[in-house]
Amino acid sequence: MRDLVTTDWLARHLDDPALRIADVRWYLDPARNGREAYARGHIPGAVFLDVDVDLSAPGGGRGRPAGRHPWPSGEQVSRVMGRAGIGPRTRVVAYDGQGGAVAARLWYLLRAHGHDDVAVLDGGISKWIAEGRPLTTDAPAISPATFDGRLRPGFVLTKADVLARDPARPVLDARAAERFRGDMEPVDPRAGHIPGARSAPFSGNLSADALPVFLPPSALRERYAALGAERAAPIVYCGSGVTACHDLLALHLAGLSGSLYGGSWSEWSADETLPLATGGD
Repeated sequence: MRDLVTTDWLARHLDDPALRIADVRWYLDPARNGREAYARGHIPGAVFLDVDVDLSAPGGGRGRPAGRHPWPSGEQVSRVMGRAGIGPRTRVVAYDGQGGAVAARLWYLLRAHGHDDVAVLDGGISKWIAEGRPLTTDAPAISPATFDGRLRPGFVLTKADVLARDPARPVLDARAAERFRGDMEPVDPRAGHIPGARSAPFSGNLSADALPVFLPPSALRERYAALGAERAAPIVYCGSGVTACHDLLALHLAGLSGSLYGGSWSEWSADETLPLATGGD
């Protein structure tokens, strides 16, 4: 299965017994709630996976030393995926309502733990609804599966890894440019970015359409080549390790690779002993 699937593809495969669809809608705005959105209507057969609870280790939050969405253990990943009916031969399609910004977290998490048969729905539920495709409020019946989550080396880096990085290795920041520059910081303790990082907002991976989809691989390749990703595999971070996965998916689509700094800016900015930079691009 490709790493991106279209709404047409998913519509044709809704009844595939080997397919598990995952709704991972999540919003930084506390007035919006992904679980409530799922309850109001979701793609038939989809299970709901909560970024805060299912796809992050306990103990995260604003201003916490470990960051807002700490990377989960292999034990937690195994338990959550097994409960969702995801086994070694399950095909997984993840979607959200933000152009894949959140769905890419599940894509990367599964690949990082050895499960490559996973894709993001290009255009997400927004495109699905705009095309008049079906929704349901029914939760699917799930048969538990066995998932053996073992983190692959190099997929997720720690703060210590970032501090000890090879200076030739690019560091990319997937947050909005104004947060990168330090013009504003609505969530985390300090404003700015990791010194030496380049701004690579995840929104730049998407088309300018009313219902954005990923740019073609050639355009993504050009974007990331200009950021140094052809010279060395970049380290990518964002606010809390969620939207950085969108950049990592884009790099993969472009035929490139990279690693996630799991704690991201929420962890880095909470440590006042660490330097930061402002301005720049």
